[in-house]
Amino acid sequence: MDNAEIRSLFLLFSGEEEIGANGPFIDIAVAETEKMLLPGCDTEDMRLNFLAAAIANERFQQAKAARDRTRAAYAGKMLTAGSELPVKHAHGLVLDYMRLCEDILSSRTFFFMSTPFREEEQI
Repeated sequence: MDNAEIRSLFLLFSGEEEIGANGPFIDIAVAETEKMLLPGCDTEDMRLNFLAAAIANERFQQAKAARDRTRAAYAGKMLTAGSELPVKHAHGLVLDYMRLCEDILSSRTFFFMSTPFREEEQI
């Protein structure tokens, strides 16, 4: 993955003018994207840059919505239903890029489960 490209895409998605204090959102998104990859896949696939940037944007929008909610509560203002809209759009963007990358991402719906076994329960 290309960190400079991810940062540029993050700015595009978020509408911010500079990275500033938002660098940790990008770092955690890159780590999260790397954990989703299938073993042996091409980590230089440009789709991964878009996915990492979309994940970083979603985390940024969530944090921004939480800050806005706190400010509004402190100021005694009413929040409108549209205040959650950027978070929903950011989540939709993540889902779109996950679908685009589905051939190189591990399944997130499959899991192993074990149950305790006792000898008296043998059939």
